[in-house]
Amino acid sequence: MLNEKIEKCLKEGKRGGERHQGLVQIKPHSHRAEEHLRKALQNFEAITDFRNTGHSDWSASAAFYALYHGLLAILVNAGYESRNQSCTFAMIENLIEEGKLKELTITDIREIFDKDVTKNLEHSTTFLDMRERMQYSILTQFQEEEFQMLKFKREYEKE
Repeated sequence: MLNEKIEKCLKEGKRGGERHQGLVQIKPHSHRAEEHLRKALQNFEAITDFRNTGHSDWSASAAFYALYHGLLAILVNAGYESRNQSCTFAMIENLIEEGKLKELTITDIREIFDKDVTKNLEHSTTFLDMRERMQYSILTQFQEEEFQMLKFKREYEKE
């Protein structure tokens, strides 16, 4: 069952043509999914590349987009194209809730973006909040501990 947010995203997708900013139902496309995964891997490798060239603030964007392109690959396989982050997260959550996506949990998605985090964003560890903090602030470098958490979040949290 599609929720109100997804219905709105699908409506926006129909309205915008090729420049839509929502969701569009498409034929599932495994080749395009593979391309998103290739881009995800490239972004993952860029996390360290940016740090090694003294631009670790861009590592946050690379980490976020590595994960985001993984989500886009899932959507393309499920028969959706997304050009809106909140629509992407809403559809992924919907697929999880409907049991159509067993590899991820809502908790996994909330590590990337948590719509319920509205305060103390300066200390939020979601990937989107870290990306926005580095992108819109005057900070130019991650501290080593922050960088390690960014690249190895799951392993880091287990310590």
